[in-house]
Amino acid sequence: MIDLSTTYLGMKLRTPIVAAASPISRNVELVRQLEEAGLGAVVMYSLFEEQIIQQSLELDRMLSHGAESFAEALSYLPEHGAYSTGPERYLEQVAALKQGLSIPVIGSLNGVSKGGWVHYARLIQEAGADALELNIYFVPIDTNITSSELEDIYVDLVKAVRAEISIPLAVKIGPYFTALPNFAWRLMEAGANALVLFNRFYQPDFDLEQLSVRPNLQLSTSAELRLSLRWIALLYGRIPLEFALSSGVHNAIDVLKGLMAGANVTMIASAFLRGRATDVLRTILHDMELWLTEHEYESIAQLHGSMSQRAVAEPAAFERANYIRVLDDYRPPYALGSHTDLTGRMLYPFLGDEV
Repeated sequence: MIDLSTTYLGMKLRTPIVAAASPISRNVELVRQLEEAGLGAVVMYSLFEEQIIQQSLELDRMLSHGAESFAEALSYLPEHGAYSTGPERYLEQVAALKQGLSIPVIGSLNGVSKGGWVHYARLIQEAGADALELNIYFVPIDTNITSSELEDIYVDLVKAVRAEISIPLAVKIGPYFTALPNFAWRLMEAGANALVLFNRFYQPDFDLEQLSVRPNLQLSTSAELRLSLRWIALLYGRIPLEFALSSGVHNAIDVLKGLMAGANVTMIASAFLRGRATDVLRTILHDMELWLTEHEYESIAQLHGSMSQRAVAEPAAFERANYIRVLDDYRPPYALGSHTDLTGRMLYPFLGDEV
């Protein structure tokens, strides 16, 4: 029997498959079925900073402008300062998942400021979450903000959240940092126990008929795995953090690659949303066991980090030195200047060739 257990955020998981933050966690019964199929843990859908701020502003408007028309309704509310303005439904869902599951439940906060919303980290902990994932998503468009100032904002936010909770803290970030290893180290010093690499920035699209900008929600593919794979392989063994690989995990090979790079767990959302989630999970776990058996592994612990930069025979493969080799090894499907169409006409003539 292959041992698929792993550790993440100080917790022992029976498998390295974690349901990433997504609408899946809104359905307790579905997550329970995934648990039966072998899920290791579940991350709640994110509670967004904007949601909390919006509800707070709406309450402020009601309290300041409804003195007459809402007089009777307001009489049933607690004092303004004591009224909880956040989405209590989220906290109720955390409690419901904890009550219905035996696997770890990880809360998720998505934001970038140190405003009053940070105290929801403590409320998520009090609701029963086993850990918290802080998804930091900020698009800097102010030309006065430098890269170092932006990193300071992130680090201060992690410190503020850590001050509110005692449960393990994972930080989910994007790849767009000039010196990611140093930044990862700073996040660890600020109180992070794990890094989740990477969050996905949903890029808007243009509607040329309506001349409008529209949201573009696109599920991931396995091709997106490589960026996270490379950075986990580079950071593993250099920074005493646990790692979760997110974005692009769709099959057993993707999971195994992530573990070999140095990830403790791999997170799945798109593959679960695209197909029947329980069948997808069972297939991945079945294929993993087949591969491990064929390659004479008894546990995933034996391969953990085995393809990280510090473990491979050619560590330069992860760095700039490999760029030239990649270009030199590439061979186009057709030699330029020699491929012709059905009439014999050259499709890619060299300069000076007759066409």
